[in-house]
Amino acid sequence: MRIIMVKILLLVGNYLPGFKSGGALRSTVNMVERLGDEFEFWIITSDRDIGDTSGYSGVNKNKWNIVGKAKVFYLSPADSTISNISKIINSTEHDILYLNSFFNPVFTIYPLIARRLNKLPNKPVIVATRGEFAKGALSIKKWKKIIYITFSNALRLYKKVFWQASSEFEAIDIRRVMKSYSPQVHVAPNIPKYLNLNHLSSDIMVKKNENLLKICFLGRIAPVKNLDYALKVLSNLDLPINFDIYGPKEDKKYWALCSEIIDLLPKSIDVNYMGPIENEGVNNMFCKYDLFFLPTKGENFGHVILESMSAGTPILIADTTPWRNLEEHGVGWDISLSSPNEFQTAIEKMFQLDEKEYLKMRNSVRNYAEKVTNDVSILNQSKELFLNSLGRGNV
Repeated sequence: MRIIMVKILLLVGNYLPGFKSGGALRSTVNMVERLGDEFEFWIITSDRDIGDTSGYSGVNKNKWNIVGKAKVFYLSPADSTISNISKIINSTEHDILYLNSFFNPVFTIYPLIARRLNKLPNKPVIVATRGEFAKGALSIKKWKKIIYITFSNALRLYKKVFWQASSEFEAIDIRRVMKSYSPQVHVAPNIPKYLNLNHLSSDIMVKKNENLLKICFLGRIAPVKNLDYALKVLSNLDLPINFDIYGPKEDKKYWALCSEIIDLLPKSIDVNYMGPIENEGVNNMFCKYDLFFLPTKGENFGHVILESMSAGTPILIADTTPWRNLEEHGVGWDISLSSPNEFQTAIEKMFQLDEKEYLKMRNSVRNYAEKVTNDVSILNQSKELFLNSLGRGNV
């Protein structure tokens, strides 16, 4: 008997071959690669990476392309209209419409307006907020977001949608923001990349330099990632530190603010901006550092955090992500942003580790990442999300 696969039509702001947009892209890629043999994924996305003025080379625009286990439709800005997106959705057979943002105007708001106007087929709709409802994230461009939330509530754009939360923390955020809908929230953690130890750099046992601590930051240069906070923490340390910054300059004004802080840092803190890095090079990059420092204001998952741990690199993050109680597991620290002194103390502890303690910690970090990444229950929760939205019960 032929098995009929569930067809998921997924809209996301950016997809492969892009790499600058971070979490939503990585979540989508990992989901397709790990569930693509059981579900059929059709993806509508932009024809260019975040911040780019020209489209990708080597892809067919405004038509379907085969990319890995998915079929992908790349839209140019000129063709990213409500009417055109509605036409593509209507002409593409699917069982579920899956939207990977709350605030994205083109790939979420346009389809929901068309749906409200009865211009789309009556199919289940899943909305993944991707950390956008975290208090820190909502505080950025706060009034624009409040106005849209008020507008969307008035129009009932999110009536009878299914909500995906990547953790219980995000589920609480969704219920708080969308309380007028009594939202139906399903917790399905973002799917991590499968960690195959044979295909990753085996050099996690980096020799510790007793006279220099090598720290990296990887993320979009934007207020939500909180680079300025990291720099202010470093400014109060009297240690020899090499701090390398990776990521696209998404917000030029914010980068200018960070540059001003960099200019005032002590001479013992050497800061270098390394630019964006493609996904294939991330693991090898992390292997070169003693610590990954990301005091983000909010992450619904934080793929980059797991990437660091996969390389055996300890992490220092804010307690604004699902990654909690890290010190208990011996893999790093998750600290409140209201306690900058504790961030400084963590960095000092990392600097003071002797060679034996340092290598033991890197090994613990890698083992923790392997345990989390290869947990099949994470895959099952996403399967349940899709099947429950169709009314088919659990897997």
